[in-house]
Amino acid sequence: MNLKLKISIYFFAVISVFGNAFAQNGFVYKAEIEGMIDLGLAPYVRRVISEAESNKAKAVIFEVNTFGGRVDAATQIKDAILNSEVLTIAFVNKRAISAGALISLSCEKIVMAPGSAIGATSVVDQAGKKMSEKAQSYMRAEMRATAEKRGRRKDLAEAMVDERVVVEGLVDSTQLLTLTAEEALKYGIADTVLTSIDEILKVYGLEGTEVKSLKSNWAEDFVRFLNHPIVSSLLIMIGLVGLFAEIKTPGWGLPGTAALIALALFFGSGYILELASVIEILMFVIGVILLLIEIFVIPGFGVFGILGIILMVSGLFLGLIADLPMVDFDMISVAIIQLAGAFVAGIAFITVLLKFLPKTSMWKNLILEKNIQAQSGYTSYENYESLIGKEGKALTVLRPSGTALINGKRLDVVTTGEFLTKGTKIKVVEVEGSKIVVEKSR
Repeated sequence: MNLKLKISIYFFAVISVFGNAFAQNGFVYKAEIEGMIDLGLAPYVRRVISEAESNKAKAVIFEVNTFGGRVDAATQIKDAILNSEVLTIAFVNKRAISAGALISLSCEKIVMAPGSAIGATSVVDQAGKKMSEKAQSYMRAEMRATAEKRGRRKDLAEAMVDERVVVEGLVDSTQLLTLTAEEALKYGIADTVLTSIDEILKVYGLEGTEVKSLKSNWAEDFVRFLNHPIVSSLLIMIGLVGLFAEIKTPGWGLPGTAALIALALFFGSGYILELASVIEILMFVIGVILLLIEIFVIPGFGVFGILGIILMVSGLFLGLIADLPMVDFDMISVAIIQLAGAFVAGIAFITVLLKFLPKTSMWKNLILEKNIQAQSGYTSYENYESLIGKEGKALTVLRPSGTALINGKRLDVVTTGEFLTKGTKIKVVEVEGSKIVVEKSR
């Protein structure tokens, strides 16, 4: 064999070795499904899968340790995993209960750690009370279809939701199915029992790959924060109070800006989490427009105002409810309580503003008053103090500001906070600089 041939053989041998080593390298992504399953978790899972697909990762390992959470969130995560083009592995290192079981079943491989458990997927409300048969039927179908998709026993998946499903040797008609690691392996729910990520890599031929752990980013954490019931209720309250204050004051200012930001955060986070759609957003916007038309264009209060309020409330209400066929009275009641709480808090805040804010120095600083002495020869207003006690008539609706005829003059006035219709007889009770305060004549 000549030297040239030997060099060629050695060269291709080296290339082959390095080529095989390179082929075995790559990435494996690891994501955590831990704690409460909420809607904010779904964008995180979708991002992990999308990044894994883009970077041609060999697998995504979901480390599962949860007692469950929202079913709508679990179904979004399940759909993302089922649609993944990358190998998905659920590593149940402690427990996959309720929604966690559905997520684990959606993965191509399920690895249980010794001492872990999976099951108990019956749908319950926030108080732990079992929900309606409609909700249970929906969850049974989800579990059964997911198990079928992954080639696992459908009866076991269904028995995790419904205690009436009997599995010989495991549960009778009075018990929900929850499996230990060894039971899950024996009955085909789990593929293997392992203790660590390194063992998973070895068993599935992923040795030598780099494991990239992805945490939720600030944007995903922020959306989860906005979706918290207390925070979303506060956003609704700020939006309503801000709109009310902006309508009652001339020009555009801080209340309107705060209202727009709050409502944008509420509907924006809902849109990302698939709670609110374009329809709910349009309903609310059209409702606001109709209400403004009723206030500033059409005198009195009629169809436009009533329809506007209905659309606004409906948009906010539907923005709190997931678009699922299993939505029932329990979910609706939670949304009603949340929305009612926001309205009550908003009304209370508006009442406090109307009662105390006009008396504060901050409010008075917003009004042009007698900051220049009359003796100087300059005044910023006409002296209306002589009108105190005089009676007149509202020429426009007072909400609480408007125009009135007093002492034969058309004057801009403001009520003490009450709503007065056009033509109401009024009486001047106070004058603050250029501001004329009136109330209904008794």
